[in-house]
Amino acid sequence: MAVNLYDYQWDAVNRLSSGCILCGGVGSGKSRTSLAYYYCRECGGELASGYSKMKNPKPLYIITTARKRDTLEWEGEYAPFFISEQTEVHVDSWNNIKKYIDVKNSFFIFDEQRVVGSGAWVKAFLKITKANNWILLSATPGDTWTDYIPVFLANGFYRNKTEFTTRHIVYSRFSKFPKVDRYLDQARLMKLRDKILIKMDYTRPTVAHHETISVDYDKFVYKDIISRRWNIYENMPIVNAAELCYVARKGVNADPSRINAVLDLQRKHPKLIVFYNYDYELDILKNAAYPEDVLIAEWNGHKHEHIPNADQWVYLVQYTAGAEGWNCIDTDTIVFYSLNYSYKIMVQSAGRIDRMNTPYTDLYYYRLKSNCPLDLAISRALKKKQNFNESRFLSAK
Repeated sequence: MAVNLYDYQWDAVNRLSSGCILCGGVGSGKSRTSLAYYYCRECGGELASGYSKMKNPKPLYIITTARKRDTLEWEGEYAPFFISEQTEVHVDSWNNIKKYIDVKNSFFIFDEQRVVGSGAWVKAFLKITKANNWILLSATPGDTWTDYIPVFLANGFYRNKTEFTTRHIVYSRFSKFPKVDRYLDQARLMKLRDKILIKMDYTRPTVAHHETISVDYDKFVYKDIISRRWNIYENMPIVNAAELCYVARKGVNADPSRINAVLDLQRKHPKLIVFYNYDYELDILKNAAYPEDVLIAEWNGHKHEHIPNADQWVYLVQYTAGAEGWNCIDTDTIVFYSLNYSYKIMVQSAGRIDRMNTPYTDLYYYRLKSNCPLDLAISRALKKKQNFNESRFLSAK
């Protein structure tokens, strides 16, 4: 047998069908499970009782993140199946999904759920799913019913978004922006979701320890920025909510207590992954007073460096660039220098060290957080498994 799968993965293979969402935690082996489904159920190959080639091979298209495409992660996943020797395989990023809207009679694996809303990616996704079989992989498939609309449409449960909205959504009459007040006929929605959501029954061998490290912030600077709406770093007025939150966070996150907390954790954990949001945070993290034998490496929009091969290192990862598409089993610790606005990004980031083949049983996650109202609001949103909204935060003040 060329490929080994766990029992819970075979169980998912047997329950999957075209149009389903394969839901499993980060590191549970969704990629290999999806390939086994494609190989056995879609193309007539055999893996469970001895390897045999596909009887009805279909071209395989994998739409994934740019990083997974560039690091050839999927090539490593499908190599043991010998798929590329039997049919054509295309691996590309979500940014290029529109290139494949005319493909027909093939099989698509949509990796890392990106079909939310009604933008260009969703429109391309709906065109592709009309002419091909497909499954979607996600660790966090949906927090609200509106997240499921594109997948419901692709499965033919509704003709269009308008039909879904008319049947199930009541919007708030008193909100300045479209805000869902309540959902109607949720029993039907739950029935449809359960029909397509295939959960992997995976029990993690690891134990996650989440700890919040309290850090200080300059209250005078924060209040001055919020009240005057003035960019103290550029000496000019702040033009919108996004800039206001950015400048306020800069005043908070640059406090010396925050980097001192990182240095304390590095002494406790010699191999450290640190996630951050902004370039000014990277400058602080790079120029900290680490011991001389600590190596520093980066993964962000500017540099794509590998994790150092050393006894002590700090790997600085920008959320957007490195929240997914790579794994590390050489450390048991992640530090979140600042919180990201996205719940899904936080979950994906934490999963970088929580892999099936990690040698560690205990994994440690440290969130650096001040008592600043902005930090507290972001933390509350994430705790509710929601994304932080800058405009709502400021309008509530």
